[in-house]
Amino acid sequence: MASFRDLTRLFNGLSLVANELAKRSLPADFETLIKNTLVSATDLSGITKGKLRQFSNPTQRHAAASSSVVFFTDHIPSSQSDSILPPSATANIDDVAFSSSDANVCAAPEEKSEVVTAAETVNHGANVEVAPSPPLRKRRPRERKVPATPFSRALGFAGLGAGLAWGTLQESAKRLAFGTPNPQGNQSALSPFLSEKNAERLALALCRMRGAALKIGQMLSIQDESLVPAPILAALEIVRQGADVMPKSQLNQVLNAELGPGWSSKLISFDYEPIAAASIGQVHQAVMKDDMQVAMKIQYPGVADSIDSDIENVKLLLNYTNLIPKGLYLDRAIKVAKEELSRECDYTLEAANQKRFRDLLTDTDGFYVPKVVDDISSKRVLTTELVRGITIDKVALLDQDTRNYIGKKLLELTLMELFVFRFMQTDPNWGNFLFDEATRTINLIDFGAARDYPKRFVDDYLRMVLACANGDSDGVIEMSRRLGFLTGMESEVMLDAHVQAGFIVGLPFSRPGGYDFRSTNITQSISHLGATMLKHRLTPPPDEAYSLHRKLSGAFLACIKIGAVVPCRELLLEVYKHHKFVEKNEILSTVSVCA
Repeated sequence: MASFRDLTRLFNGLSLVANELAKRSLPADFETLIKNTLVSATDLSGITKGKLRQFSNPTQRHAAASSSVVFFTDHIPSSQSDSILPPSATANIDDVAFSSSDANVCAAPEEKSEVVTAAETVNHGANVEVAPSPPLRKRRPRERKVPATPFSRALGFAGLGAGLAWGTLQESAKRLAFGTPNPQGNQSALSPFLSEKNAERLALALCRMRGAALKIGQMLSIQDESLVPAPILAALEIVRQGADVMPKSQLNQVLNAELGPGWSSKLISFDYEPIAAASIGQVHQAVMKDDMQVAMKIQYPGVADSIDSDIENVKLLLNYTNLIPKGLYLDRAIKVAKEELSRECDYTLEAANQKRFRDLLTDTDGFYVPKVVDDISSKRVLTTELVRGITIDKVALLDQDTRNYIGKKLLELTLMELFVFRFMQTDPNWGNFLFDEATRTINLIDFGAARDYPKRFVDDYLRMVLACANGDSDGVIEMSRRLGFLTGMESEVMLDAHVQAGFIVGLPFSRPGGYDFRSTNITQSISHLGATMLKHRLTPPPDEAYSLHRKLSGAFLACIKIGAVVPCRELLLEVYKHHKFVEKNEILSTVSVCA
C-alpha cells in the first residue's frame, strides 16, 4: 500500500511537469529539440550513460598540460610552463585555489561504474594488500552539455522521475520477494522510494543537471544523520563532490557570448581542463598578458533563467521523498533560496561584493581577498587573481597551535562580518577559506552569497547571542520574539526546547579561556531538540536567519573539524564592547556583559 502511494505521488508529479511543458511555446526546430531532450531524459533516468571524461590526476596534470592548455600568443615567457601550474601545485591539486564553490575535479580512469569507493580510487592499478576501509563513495566527473532551456531542464526532471519510479518498482518487488530490510540504528524502515539505488540516481541526476537543483542538493549535504535518511546522506555526499563539466564547444559558446569573440586576445593562455566544476559554474586557470595567473569562473548556460522552475521541481521531489519534515516551512525556505540563488548567478554583483570585502579587510591581519579582473569579467564570467592555500578540512593535519590560530581567525571573521560590517559571506563551504602556511594568511574566495543585514536585526541578534552565552532564559525569549523566531504564543514545551537550543549554541561563548570544540557535539545536541521545535513551532524563522545560521553552523563545524581551541567569549565581549546600538537603553543587564 505504501509503495502504491509512493508511485501515485510520483506519477502525479510527472503529470505536473507535463502540464508545465504543455504551457510553454514550442521552438521552431522542434524535432531536433525533442531528439536532444529525450536523450537527456534517458540519460538522467539512468537508461543511457554520458561520455566519460578522462581527467588527469594531480601528478599527471603538469606533464599533460599541452593537451588542454591553449596559447594565444607567440611570445611565451620561459616560465610559462610553471605559470600554468607550478611544481608546488602538482604535488597537491587541493593547494590550487579558485573563486568557486566546493568541487575539485577528481581523476577519472576508464571504468564501468560512474560511482566508485575511495578504496577503488586509491588502489586502482596497485597489487598490494590494504586494510579494508569504510566505503566513501566518489563520483567520476563526466563531460556533458548543460541542459540550457527551461524545456530541456523540465524534461530532464521528468526523466529523473521516471527513473525514480522504476527504482521504486524494483525495490518494492525485491521487498515482496525477500522482505523489508532491518533498519540501522534508531532509524525507522525506509520507503522503497528511498532505496540506495534511487538515492544514487537522484544524486547523479543533480550532478548532470547542475544549476539551482545541484546547489540545493549541496546545501542539504551539510546535515546530521539523525535528520536525513542514511541513503540520502550517502547520495548527497556524491552531490557535494561536484558536477559534470561542459564540453569545449559549449564552453566556447558561453565565452564568446559573454566576453565577445576576441576574449582570447587578452590572455597568454587558457586551460580548457577545469580545476573545479560546481553547481552554478566551472573554473578554469588562465594567464593574463601581464603574466598574472587568474581563475575564470564560467557560468553554465541557462541556469540563471531556470532557477524558479528548478527549485519547484526539486521541491516536488523533496515532497515525494518525505525528506523535508513537517514544521520546516518549506515554502518560506524555497522563497529565500530563490532570492539567494538569483544573487549568486549575478557575477557582476559577486565582483562588487568581492571588491567590498577586499576594502573592508585591507587593514586586517591574517586575511587576503584576491583582486577582481574587470577587463575580462561579465555577468556570467568572473575572473579573479588566482590564490593558493590548503582548504580548511586539510588544516586538521597541521599542528595544534596552527589549528587554534585558524579557528580563532575564522570566529573573529564571522563576528566581524555580522556585528561590525553587517555584511557577510554566507557560504560556509570549507573550500572558500584557504590557508597559506608561508604567510599564515587565510585567502578568502567566492562572494556570490554575500549579503547585508539590517542594523536593528544585528543589534538584537548580538543581545540574543550574549543572553545564550550567559544562560539568560528571559533574555533569549525576549530577543527571539523581537527578532521573529517566536510569536509570543508558544507552548512551554516549545519555549523550553528553544531556550535549551540557544544555550547549546552559546556554550562556546559561556566561559572565559579557550573552548575546545571537540569537547561537545553541538550539532548532535541541537538535532535532539530539533524534532520538538519542528513539531511545536508557530512561525518560520526570519528571512535573515537562513543564510546567517548556515554560516554560523559552518564556522562551528570548521572549528570542530580541525579540533581548534578558541577563546570565543573574549572575541564576543570585544565585539560587544565596541558595538554601537541604535537604542540607548540596554535590555540586557550589566551583569550579562561581565567576563
